[in-house]
Amino acid sequence: MISFQWLWVLWCLPLPFIMRKILPPAQTQSQAALQTPFFDSLQQVDGGLITLKSRNKFKASLPWLIWILLVTATARPMWIGDPIQLPASGRDLMLAVDVSPSMQEEDLTLNDEPVDRLTVLKSILGPFIEQRKGDRLGLILFGSQAYLQTPLTFDRSTVATLLMESQIGIAGDATAIGDAIGLALKRLIDRPSKKKVLILVTDGANTAGQLSPRKAAELAAQKGLTIYTVGVGADEMLVPGLMGTSFGSFRKNPSRDLDEQMLSDVAQLSGGKYFRAKSSKELAGIYTLLDKLEPVEVETETFRPSQSLFHWPLAAALIISFIVGLLSIQTNPFKRPR
Repeated sequence: MISFQWLWVLWCLPLPFIMRKILPPAQTQSQAALQTPFFDSLQQVDGGLITLKSRNKFKASLPWLIWILLVTATARPMWIGDPIQLPASGRDLMLAVDVSPSMQEEDLTLNDEPVDRLTVLKSILGPFIEQRKGDRLGLILFGSQAYLQTPLTFDRSTVATLLMESQIGIAGDATAIGDAIGLALKRLIDRPSKKKVLILVTDGANTAGQLSPRKAAELAAQKGLTIYTVGVGADEMLVPGLMGTSFGSFRKNPSRDLDEQMLSDVAQLSGGKYFRAKSSKELAGIYTLLDKLEPVEVETETFRPSQSLFHWPLAAALIISFIVGLLSIQTNPFKRPR
């Protein structure tokens, strides 16, 4: 539908007609102070400029049409589209993902094939992100330092794409868990949302950074940030190697560096929960549980797209003005014949 932002301006449409009725008529040529010796010749010009009555109806209607178009443009016509439902949520959800070199350990499986931890995490986090239609999502990647990969946004596809493009070791060789929490808190502290959530995924201990994880969790609790921590990695795996004088395999714990106590404390201090994922199935189950702990908001807001149309009547008035000018030149009585 079309609406006018300044509808009251349309009251100006009859203004020229009113002024013509109110103001006294212009003086006739017989009262002119300047004597024109060739006045008789001017009166003989077909369609001349002496009186308005001598003009044809088409030419006389153009100034009125220009006035109508100018007033219409001034009234700011707008095209209002159909209402669009937008998801609205009081929650800001930040994801912090460990991309340190330890995440390349191939102790998890995907489609019965051994793959590194980050690949499994991407395959499970992708659908989780797509399901969060009511949340503003952000992404932090951390290693030796923490980097904001995606600010808070409703654009879930962009968040998922940037997660899929992340590479192991891109943020350094160590693990700065405290700095990742601090960066999330910095991005969320001034947000007006009622619910702020951080989901932090790691497979190690805090080995770098300026801020300790527990201190960061205390600050987060003071600012209303809930932290859910996820420890990733199998308890044991078979590794081929040399046993005595023969070849064989031995068992090792690939998650020996995982600081579960620290992750549990961080979650508890902030009012969240710690989860342990020893397999791809357990990791998928954790994100299903997170969907239940932090359900998606179903409240929606209505948005109607609008587009300004004032330039169309304005352009039409300009074109008609050029036409009037050309017609005036063609009927100029002072133009010398060839």
